[in-house]
Amino acid sequence: MNTPASSQYLLLFRGPEWDKGLSPAEIQDVLDQAMTWFDGLNRRGIVRGTHALQRSGCIVSEQRAQMVTDGPFAESKEAIGGYLLLELDSLDEAIAAAKDYPGLNRGITIEVRPISTECPIATRLRQEQEAVAAA
Repeated sequence: MNTPASSQYLLLFRGPEWDKGLSPAEIQDVLDQAMTWFDGLNRRGIVRGTHALQRSGCIVSEQRAQMVTDGPFAESKEAIGGYLLLELDSLDEAIAAAKDYPGLNRGITIEVRPISTECPIATRLRQEQEAVAAA
């Protein structure tokens, strides 16, 4: 996989209400495993930020500002529940960290995205302008 210019990666946690049908002890076990995973990343010194997200929010577009109450994305049953910002040497390392998350077997998925130092559209525009100037 390509290594981006930035060494920061955003892990977006998506998934259903994974705790449905579990006993309090089972829920606590999953939470303990997740904290052990997170503490390991933190001890490595690669965590740059993390937060859980509320289940309600607002989707803003030109047409409307729509309140949502079932997650940050009303169309999705797999709402983003939180994020983790890591600093690593490669996308492969970020993917490996995500694969170790203990909640994956509970239906949670993790989207791993490199952080860009520049908007991709601005990059494309700059490159097009440089090509015109060089011609």
